Amino acid sequence: MSILLVILMWLQLSPTTTTVEAPRHRENPLTHLQIKEIVAHEIRIQLLDRGQTQALPKVAAQTVFPEVKILPDRERMRILVTGGSGFVGSHLVDRLMIAGHQVIVVDNMFTGRQRNVAHWLGHPNFQLIIHDVIEPIMLEVDQIYHLACPASPPHYQYNPIKTIKTSTEGTLNMLGLAKRVKARMLLTSTSEVYGDPEQHPQKETYWGNVNPIGPRACYDEGKRVAETMMYAYESQLDLEVRVARIFNTFGPRMHPNDGRVVSNFIIQALQNKDITIYGNGEQTRSFQYVDDLVNGLIKLMNGNYSQPVNIGNPDEYTVKEFAVMIKEITNSTSTIKMLPATKDDPRKRKPDITVAGRELGWKPQIPVRFGLEQTIAYFRNELLLSGEIVPTGPDAAKPQQRSTPSKP
Repeated sequence: MSILLVILMWLQLSPTTTTVEAPRHRENPLTHLQIKEIVAHEIRIQLLDRGQTQALPKVAAQTVFPEVKILPDRERMRILVTGGSGFVGSHLVDRLMIAGHQVIVVDNMFTGRQRNVAHWLGHPNFQLIIHDVIEPIMLEVDQIYHLACPASPPHYQYNPIKTIKTSTEGTLNMLGLAKRVKARMLLTSTSEVYGDPEQHPQKETYWGNVNPIGPRACYDEGKRVAETMMYAYESQLDLEVRVARIFNTFGPRMHPNDGRVVSNFIIQALQNKDITIYGNGEQTRSFQYVDDLVNGLIKLMNGNYSQPVNIGNPDEYTVKEFAVMIKEITNSTSTIKMLPATKDDPRKRKPDITVAGRELGWKPQIPVRFGLEQTIAYFRNELLLSGEIVPTGPDAAKPQQRSTPSKP
């Protein structure tokens, strides 16, 4: 009670005229008021999840939304974000809403969480539609950001047929919508189209090394054929398309049970449990903070370059190095434990971002350590409100919508 009430009192009593300090390289930093309101809504949703309605009255009466820019009608766009209640999608929604656009989120809530966009519910510029993209939908929009698809191996392997249908039928439905309303469409593809690469770092011209019948194929090949569909519509129907190949991304709102390296390591370290690495830890990854990714997606959507673009941070770490860094930042007493490697896990992953720099004027701005500190703070709050969180292993698993509460 005391910790939550202190947080709630701070949200109500702290000043609203200052701007939160952020590194100088941050683009469009959120104001203190915007951050305060987003946190207030997050706490409210989590209290509701736990049934603690007695702590809600003072905050529940608030109807204030994060501050948004007022755009003239000719500049304000209607933007569809599929998968917009997920980790990356919800951050993209925040940026688009604050910029003053009308945003429609379409999500079936398989891995998305309504709490990620709860602070916009009721805003006249925002609409949330619970809908699966494998079914057609009729909307009037100017741009489509197509993010819908489970992206962590345990989640996309849980129902591989559904994963394939999301990348194929779902993408076809969004392309059909874009064709009908003459909207520009951006597909969030993935570095997984490169498979276990034999080229390092990976350039957009590399065709990849993918096992078409392995456990990851439902996602890897699904995204590859989704790219094929995008360019078929561009060449045959003159549709405006954009393709972002996203590399490993982390930040607040990651699903606690997504089984990815960053979330698992942080959750394990914060609870002083064994930090589990699958393999010898020498496999490499390149991690970018979610704010950098969102900046890249918006630049790509609104730029003039239509070919695939790598969006990632070329700073490369071994998985073991990353585990050690997280253990150090969290002051954890965890032991790093090696377990058998998973099948088809890429040995190296690093983007060549020459194209992004030349065509978009984009490069990552957020240092990995700073991003980790923000993400660790987020998961500390998740643990405070939800209790014990049991990380997801490498095997196929259905997303848990609520974390496992600790026993009284």
